[in-house]
Amino acid sequence: MITRNEKEYLVGTADYNTNFWNHMRGNPAAKDKIHDGRDTTTGGFDLPQASENKLAEAIVRESIFRKIATTVDALGGASRIYAKDTDDVAAWVPEGEEIPIRDGMDDFEQYPVDVHKLSVFVKLDDDFIHDATFNIEDYLTGRLALNFARAEDAAFVSGDGKAMPSGLCTPGAGANMAFATDNITFDDVVRLFFSVDPAYRDHGTWMMNDSTACTIRTMKDVNGVYLWNEDTQSILGKPVAICNAMPDIESGSMPIVFGDFRYYWIIRRNKPNIRQMKELFITKNQVGYLANEFLDGKLIRREAICGIGINSTDPDDLSANE
Repeated sequence: MITRNEKEYLVGTADYNTNFWNHMRGNPAAKDKIHDGRDTTTGGFDLPQASENKLAEAIVRESIFRKIATTVDALGGASRIYAKDTDDVAAWVPEGEEIPIRDGMDDFEQYPVDVHKLSVFVKLDDDFIHDATFNIEDYLTGRLALNFARAEDAAFVSGDGKAMPSGLCTPGAGANMAFATDNITFDDVVRLFFSVDPAYRDHGTWMMNDSTACTIRTMKDVNGVYLWNEDTQSILGKPVAICNAMPDIESGSMPIVFGDFRYYWIIRRNKPNIRQMKELFITKNQVGYLANEFLDGKLIRREAICGIGINSTDPDDLSANE
């Protein structure tokens, strides 16, 4: 049986790259030449290293979270990750006095990590696949990246942690609710900003959807100055990330959050793979591709990101985030 290191070497070779994409085009002989790159749990084959890099770069371009969160590799089946959970030690020490290194000895906390599988299925016409001028690698990685990114962002916002990551708006695991209100006002946005500890505020980012952004853009202070700076696309000097997976301003929701998104960790658990599925669609002259990626996501420090809740007629809707 091939080892992980041997497999990583294999998928980095030019021969594997050539035969992988020949197999994706439907060349039956190429399948045997990439046999050791197969994932036994899904039946798919690991992407060539160059293609995996291309897919990862495309997902970052399409994703909101991938641009501002922290991505961590925890490959190989580990069930725990370590995260730094206290401040570093920096102190002026008089000559002969004890250096306070003990203050930093217990500053790592264990977090459980799951393996959640995200699957994307696309179909291509046979005519495209066998056209020598058609760049199947660029097309397929681009199309998969768009679908992966949308599904990831949705889970990173509202995933319940069951067969998917835990999201920012997940009660008990997501962002801390700074306060709840009936409707968001200018003063509420300012209050949210200052509810975040300065340690997280300095690298803070706002997140909301288009509908909420439209509401915030109309807010003015008593002098008629808009809260939203159109020149810098910022609020109170901090950038805004528009993620349409965020909820609207409605009963029981948390439509706007602010804080340091570096404390939301996207944890890669295994390499992505693709399975070619020609037989199911042969009568339609099409080829299907089932791609899988394996990851987890969690906010490792809840106080790093805070949100405004909208009051609900059902108090149970909001109490879990407090």
